[in-house]
Amino acid sequence: MSNVQEALLPPKILFDLAKNAGVAFNGDQPWDITVHDPVVYQRILSQGSLGFGEAYMDGQWDCPALDQLFDRLLSIEDIEKTVSKRQKLKLGIKAVYNKLRNLQNYKRAFQVGEQHYDIGNDLFEIMLDPTMSYSCAYWENANTLEQAQKNKLDMICQKLKLSKGERLLDIGCGWGGLVSYAAEYYGVEAVGITVSQEQQDLASAYCKGLPVRIELIDYRELDGVFDKIVSVGMFEHVGLKNYRTYFTKAADLLADHGLFLLHTIGRYKTSRSFDPWLNKYIFPNGKLPSAADIAQAADGLFLIEDWHSFGHNYDRTLMTWMKRFDEGWDKLKHRYDQRFYRMWKYYLLSCAGVFRSRRGQLWQIVLSKRAGRRSYRSTRRFSFSQEHAKAD
Repeated sequence: MSNVQEALLPPKILFDLAKNAGVAFNGDQPWDITVHDPVVYQRILSQGSLGFGEAYMDGQWDCPALDQLFDRLLSIEDIEKTVSKRQKLKLGIKAVYNKLRNLQNYKRAFQVGEQHYDIGNDLFEIMLDPTMSYSCAYWENANTLEQAQKNKLDMICQKLKLSKGERLLDIGCGWGGLVSYAAEYYGVEAVGITVSQEQQDLASAYCKGLPVRIELIDYRELDGVFDKIVSVGMFEHVGLKNYRTYFTKAADLLADHGLFLLHTIGRYKTSRSFDPWLNKYIFPNGKLPSAADIAQAADGLFLIEDWHSFGHNYDRTLMTWMKRFDEGWDKLKHRYDQRFYRMWKYYLLSCAGVFRSRRGQLWQIVLSKRAGRRSYRSTRRFSFSQEHAKAD
């Protein structure tokens, strides 16, 4: 064996970890890791997932099928424990720091909007469907991303039992796809809020002519009373220390007869940590809730009427976004460099692996107030079609 070949061999701890997942370094399977620079090993051992992701961004290793790689790695139950003592100490200190500090306080609320959602509407317009839905699609009876997202939007409207003339609040409205759909097809008046200036600008244009208002504010600033409330893909930014505040605010805003639908990514078990690479490059100050976190935060404020889990749909959604991003890269590369391309690819495909391995969950939860004294019957269907009658 030459000195070059020997240098590319991994340390035993990483070799054993990869082997346990059915992954090889410099192997010939699509999920294997091809090492271009042996410094990768030290970056993994000293920085864990942050070093692994940054080394990929820097072109120090490659993998033909990142989604398959992460599915395999994340299928190992104790992968978080298979790190050096030094890395465990760092993670422990970080966990204590995060527990003591409110990383999602009001002053930091707009950070994720500025860093992630304000990257550029051109990127999201190429990657997403025409409704600009940046959350898990519902692929039941759908062959295209657009249809799957419209299925999701319509199912949400049906779960909320929307009626003409009602007031709908969307906490974290994104680019306005849901509020515009609800206003157009269900005849509601809607208010959407976001912490992204780019989202507000595009959503306002998207909803022009509809009884919809898009505001650039934090949820803690809201007041008023709404018949129905929805929040899709926003709770992941709320933070553990603010869960009770969030549900208390929603309860204050919701009419006694109303319904509140929460659509969120969740963890399969309770944890106070968040992946450091995703936190640094994609979703600063993010935190994924567990089922226990949500139940505890809503305790005494809401009744849980329905809990719908369909995380397997997110795998397909992410893979479709990746395909659209890849196909549209020629239109984007004049604004974004190759390191950004590798970062975004790593983000989408690693997250697909998270859901495929079932570490990631996706929930739609319908909540009501006890004072409403209403019976609730949920739905898993949708009625959207090209002939869907618009509200009068």
